[in-house]
Amino acid sequence: MTDVVIADDHDMVRHGFRMVLSAQPDLTIVGEASNGAAAWDLVRRLRPAVLLADIRMPGIDGLELVRRVAAAPELDTRVIVVTTFNEDEYVTRALRDGASGFLLKASAPGLLVEAVRAALAGNALISPEVTVRLLERFTTGGEPLPADPPLTPRERDVAALVARGLSNEEIGAKLHVSPGTVKTHVAHISLKLGNVTRVRIAAWAWESGLVSRL
Repeated sequence: MTDVVIADDHDMVRHGFRMVLSAQPDLTIVGEASNGAAAWDLVRRLRPAVLLADIRMPGIDGLELVRRVAAAPELDTRVIVVTTFNEDEYVTRALRDGASGFLLKASAPGLLVEAVRAALAGNALISPEVTVRLLERFTTGGEPLPADPPLTPRERDVAALVARGLSNEEIGAKLHVSPGTVKTHVAHISLKLGNVTRVRIAAWAWESGLVSRL
């Protein structure tokens, strides 16, 4: 089972997240917090696999939680920022400080589940509403990606849709394949680009001009 802690200062938000995630047979909500200090205490005591953290909370905010968790690798916790604030500064700070995802609260419930699974796999999922605008100018850093990796035509289609912010389920529906097949394509793309994250795949697709294809 995968342990999850939810941190948000709104009771209804925590309730909604708990309902969505508890419906998954392999996910367990082990703690909830209404402020950042309580969330930090829970993470240190429970060491959950994933922390869902709002940005604006009393006391310690979500961005500070991201930094604290990233500075304590022994916790082995991934932080997904979930917020109503669709602002580039928050997204770039969260991802550069070590967040394993950035979701808007208005995102579909399925995307929340997919973000948790992506974080566990070492990837970072960003809400579609954020991705298209952000990745046109967001520099992820690290080693330069191959200019012309040996991707198949279908893998290039998948990369373009990843850059548009679509989830695996949405990509599968658009290309008439299963989400599992999309997941396999994303894994192959990642390897061909140098074992990179989903965010780096999206950045490469924007830089390579693939996004305008679909």
